[in-house]
Amino acid sequence: MEEYLKLMIEKIGIPIWLFITILVWSYAWKLAALWKSARQKSVVWFVILALVNTAGILEILYIFVFSKIKCCEFRVKPKRKTAKRKRK
Repeated sequence: MEEYLKLMIEKIGIPIWLFITILVWSYAWKLAALWKSARQKSVVWFVILALVNTAGILEILYIFVFSKIKCCEFRVKPKRKTAKRKRK
């Protein structure tokens, strides 16, 4: 596995430190965006952010732009508790 990773990085033509930096950058933003979308109960955004890898670009846009927009969002609504009526 380690040799495969080294070979892949050599084929791309970037130093390993740069590859690791990009990887850490991407996952840090992905975790932050997934956390925010989960806290806001935005299921569609959570799935999109989990499946699409854009080196942090989509995640940054979601955190600073899309999470503040209230239209066009599908949110999970909590079930309302209904009070049971007493029968006489």
